[in-house]
Amino acid sequence: MTKIYKLDYESPIGVIEIISTDEAISSILFSEKERMENYLQPGTPSVLAECYTQLDEYFKGNRRDFSFPYQFHGTYFQKTVWEALKEIPYAETGSYKDIAISIGNEKATRAVGSANGKNKLSIVLPCHRVIGSNGKLTGYAGSLWRKEWLLQHEKSFKKDY
Repeated sequence: MTKIYKLDYESPIGVIEIISTDEAISSILFSEKERMENYLQPGTPSVLAECYTQLDEYFKGNRRDFSFPYQFHGTYFQKTVWEALKEIPYAETGSYKDIAISIGNEKATRAVGSANGKNKLSIVLPCHRVIGSNGKLTGYAGSLWRKEWLLQHEKSFKKDY
């Protein structure tokens, strides 16, 4: 039986709940908790501690990419979309249509949006970088104000690299 661990990270835009096994991160999602409940402590699995550290570096503007092991579960199509999200460069955006074209299915714009909404690895698989074809912010499971904040955050540190 696989043991599941939870850890909260206090980001500038709310608590993020991180879920992992001993081997990989399976979920990084914004929580509506008002305060952290699960803290980093001695004995925390190394993969969870590394995720916590890398998220902290990201929010401090010192990290653009993530290197801890993670796993995602979904349909073949969802996994294809989630992999495509990693191709959107830091501090830049792409549209749902761009993603659909990049995965070879130009007419799948709505399905891309649906898959994007099921992404459980927020920030790491940067669904916040996906916008509407008209350039407007659309749908984000973590709330649009967080999406806007994340995009501004990345733009403010882009010049530092």
